[in-house]
Amino acid sequence: MHPVTAALRLVVALLVVAAVAATFAAVAPVPLANFFGFFTVQSNVIGAVVAVVGAVRLLRGSPATTGWVVVRWCAATYLLIVGVVYWTLLAPVDAAGGIPVPWANVVLHAVTPVAALVDLVLAPDRRPLPARLLPVVLAYPLLWIAVVLVRGATDGWVPYPFLSPAQGYGVVAGWVALVAGAFAGAAALLRLVLRAPTRRTA
Repeated sequence: MHPVTAALRLVVALLVVAAVAATFAAVAPVPLANFFGFFTVQSNVIGAVVAVVGAVRLLRGSPATTGWVVVRWCAATYLLIVGVVYWTLLAPVDAAGGIPVPWANVVLHAVTPVAALVDLVLAPDRRPLPARLLPVVLAYPLLWIAVVLVRGATDGWVPYPFLSPAQGYGVVAGWVALVAGAFAGAAALLRLVLRAPTRRTA
């Protein structure tokens, strides 16, 4: 079972690489800071790296250390939020979310969030984690939001329309609180998934 899981992780990672490369080719020339400023792109790159490392760890029989499970928890949380935000806030208004290539859009906004969730539920390299580690999961997206707000206030560029300062900072603050709450809720939910028993945790 472990070789199959490892192979599936590598397939997902290759899909991400292909989707990100196709998207960059479609939007080029574009500043790298703008292209990689989209949380969709960042979270999928993180997810791909975690998938590759996870495949290698499974094949080597590496133990499910707390640090490694936290890394998987973070990646799954970020990808889950990417999927939820896209399908609830961006897709209804025909916003591409930075991914104008249709098949790549499906990969980065649908396939990888589902794959990350299924992997977290079914893969053997997991273990229960204490609630005190929740801030670790939130640190990266909160830093990303801070950078986006600074850029929006200085050069006017924002990756997603609901973070545009043109709406007024009161509206933006509301969206930031909503998104931060969504990250916290998703992380808490996935922590419960990690508490579910598994036949083997190595």
